[in-house]
Amino acid sequence: MKRLTVLPLALLLALITQAAAAPAQHGIDFRTSLQPIDGFGFSMAFQRADLLHGARGLSPEKQRQVLDLLLGEDEGAGLSILRLGIGSSTDRVYDHMPTILPTDPGGPDAPPAYVWDGWDGGQVWLAKEAKAYGVRRFYADAWSAPAFMKTNGSENDGGELRPEWRRAYADYLVQYAKFYRQEGIGITDLGFTNEPDWTATYASMRFTPQQAVDFLEVLGPTVRASGLNTAVVCCDAAGWDRQSAYTEAIEADPAADRAVRTITGHRYSGPTAVPQPTDEHVWMSEWSPDGSSWNENWDDGSGYDGLTVAADIHHTLTAGNANAYVYWTGASLGSTRGLIRLADPGDDYRVSKRFWALAAFSRFIRPGAVRVPVTNSDPALQITAFRNTDGRRVIEILNTATTERSAAFSLRGGHDRHPEGYVTDGTRSLTPADVASVRGTTLTATLAPRALTTIVLD
Repeated sequence: MKRLTVLPLALLLALITQAAAAPAQHGIDFRTSLQPIDGFGFSMAFQRADLLHGARGLSPEKQRQVLDLLLGEDEGAGLSILRLGIGSSTDRVYDHMPTILPTDPGGPDAPPAYVWDGWDGGQVWLAKEAKAYGVRRFYADAWSAPAFMKTNGSENDGGELRPEWRRAYADYLVQYAKFYRQEGIGITDLGFTNEPDWTATYASMRFTPQQAVDFLEVLGPTVRASGLNTAVVCCDAAGWDRQSAYTEAIEADPAADRAVRTITGHRYSGPTAVPQPTDEHVWMSEWSPDGSSWNENWDDGSGYDGLTVAADIHHTLTAGNANAYVYWTGASLGSTRGLIRLADPGDDYRVSKRFWALAAFSRFIRPGAVRVPVTNSDPALQITAFRNTDGRRVIEILNTATTERSAAFSLRGGHDRHPEGYVTDGTRSLTPADVASVRGTTLTATLAPRALTTIVLD
């Protein structure tokens, strides 16, 4: 008969304490690939680019600082997708986007008299600056066709594209891309609609899923015959859930399916809870949180702080399986929910914690990276991991708990004994921190409460 070993009380308590303090175990397999990442982006449509260029008094020195923040990889966000707005306004009032076809040619078959000023509300200048920083994805999207092409005779308040104008509208979009080509900017991604499921009082145009498919049957061949190295995206529905109906309609139509390279959807009506029903690349192509005032906070419970954006990016890349994340406004005025607020007027700007939440992902996760599988045993932690094309590996950990966490990761694929750590929280903005160490194939990290910790392994 075996005798039971009785441990001394002090030793037993020490073992219990050690077990309780042991870090939670997680696994990351850098050898395996999930979805590729096309990039992270922003827009400066509706003449926001003109603001950045100094329309309200921002000096060249401050312009460069904001450009470095948005586009620079060393100290900024290194954003890699620029979303451009294809205008439909016949005036140049702030918050409008000028059209390249201000005059009705007299019918859909009449020769159009296009007008190009080489400026496009500041977007041409911004696109050239972005290209100099290394941006290669230029995503141009139309909110509305010119008023005379629509059923309501206005660029605003919804309305639909008249069927007889489909060919002319397709030509119009291609011409816009050709104007950018002559400026040295290649439009890589071309969209014909923004939030077709919602009527706005500003520039907007309705498409049902079937109407979108009908137009794609015209736009696809027009783009292919244009000589442009441009792909079509669709359909930027206001809600990720609503986009599914458009995606399914495209998938069911061979001509539309051939026309579209990338599915695009917003998430205003709800989070990106499930992947889109397609094998094509999918972008979360516009979102900013609600809120009635400018907010620079990281974690104030408002729903439009930095932590909210960090959680949304995580959720979009994991539950939504998105290939890109495009925030709405890079910089704007007043009570903007953009990333940066510009003085109105004046030579100053303010940076939100929303910016740093996005920058934590976009600076280190570069176009062409792939998301890799993560095993997570702690529900308080939201963890994503990525492998870049240059071999750098990135782990993003959002600790939603109000207490510090210790976590251990079993790593598969690659070795690194000197991980770099960065913390973003109420007092830090991608601040270097000695929070991670590697021993063998195990990485251990100390995670600040209510904070986003970024770990980079070479």
